[in-house]
Amino acid sequence: MLTNIAVILVATVVLSLLGVGSMLDESGTGLNLTNLLIFCFVFGMAGSFISLLISKPIAKWTTKAQIIESPRTATERWLMDEIRDMSTRAGIDMPEVAVFPMQQANAFATGWNRNKALVAISSGMIERYSKDEIRAVMGHEIGHVANGDMITLSLVQGVVNTFVLFFARIIGFAVDKAIFKTERGVGPGFYIVTIVAQIVLGILASTIVMWFSRRREFVADVAGAELGSRSGMISALRHLKAESAIPDQMPESLNAFGINSGKRSGIKALFMSHPPLEDRIKALEGAQF
Repeated sequence: MLTNIAVILVATVVLSLLGVGSMLDESGTGLNLTNLLIFCFVFGMAGSFISLLISKPIAKWTTKAQIIESPRTATERWLMDEIRDMSTRAGIDMPEVAVFPMQQANAFATGWNRNKALVAISSGMIERYSKDEIRAVMGHEIGHVANGDMITLSLVQGVVNTFVLFFARIIGFAVDKAIFKTERGVGPGFYIVTIVAQIVLGILASTIVMWFSRRREFVADVAGAELGSRSGMISALRHLKAESAIPDQMPESLNAFGINSGKRSGIKALFMSHPPLEDRIKALEGAQF
């Protein structure tokens, strides 16, 4: 709800500054496509980037992640030292480091700025995985941060949002004129059809975002192998595959930035944020670096 309110406020201010009024032309019988595109761009980008800006506090809240302020155990001290070393080699500032209570082995990175990021690992992964595997997994997450994947994914999502909003309104306007015979302005048919079109187009368009997310996972795996070790990264992925029967406990909103996500097949595979683990292992074994 807070995100939606913020989007409306930001969009209203920006639209006012740009002098953008109605999406209808002066006669009220057609669309002003320039105004409509600006309207959709502002709303589409605002929603995506406001979500990015609040990603760290939302991630901490939804996973109950505990920030390591000062290491309390030898494991935490080792983890902080490794992440500090990998961050320096990756050319980014030391991110916040957290552990979140989850039996499923997982880790994620998020944050609006590559130098003010958060990387977190589940307690289950710390308990069951070797140091080489953990080092590679955290290198994978550092790779996401260093490559700016959070920002790039938000840009892609914002562009997708823009075109979904834009074409949904064009479809709604066309149907309202052709079927509901509204001559001036828009009638109830426009709003009904627009909502339906926006849902359908949004579902279809999300496959583009997920395709991009899957591509970035291969790149982050290479980063994990370079910052950690190839053997450690491959071992961690095999370990994740062996534990695939453990239910996915990661909040849906963070799946794109985790190292592991639920297994899907068929059409559902198009909506996966991660490639199949066997494909990631094969790609990493054959990677040249």
